Amino acid sequence: MPQPYNVLVLCTGNSARSIMAEALFNLLGAGRFRAYSAGSHPTGRVNPFAVEQVRALGYPVDNLRSKSWSEFAQPGAPVMDFVITVCDNAAGEVCPVWPGHPITAHWGFPDPAAVQGSDDDKRAAFARTLHQIRNRVQLLLALPVETLDRLALESRVRAIGKDPQ
Repeated sequence: MPQPYNVLVLCTGNSARSIMAEALFNLLGAGRFRAYSAGSHPTGRVNPFAVEQVRALGYPVDNLRSKSWSEFAQPGAPVMDFVITVCDNAAGEVCPVWPGHPITAHWGFPDPAAVQGSDDDKRAAFARTLHQIRNRVQLLLALPVETLDRLALESRVRAIGKDPQ
């Protein structure tokens, strides 16, 4: 089997959306994709509702952590094939230069951590966001990555972010 495709999912705080996307890519990618997540201004903690959603998927949560994207721009870091932003703030920021010139795309999702209300309201927002992320991850996983040229692949990955949820 060829090496897995590395995916870096970025958000500002790296506490919710990017964490859930990392878990979904790793679970659904079945070894074909290896995902990481990071933030431009990490909060330093993973949102407990994101942990709850990821745990419900059966994904191990012990090693999840909120970390800076600078970890992945350093020498020796995994070379990324894809870098995907999942929040509008991170998409507008100046990103580090990623080794290997990965395909970049923006897949914006509303921030479930911004939802006010009861824990049930917050839990529902996180479940909704997880479902939306899962839909887009599955679309990327279904692409014939190995047979598309770079421009076609980049176009298709970016188009996934424009698909209605």
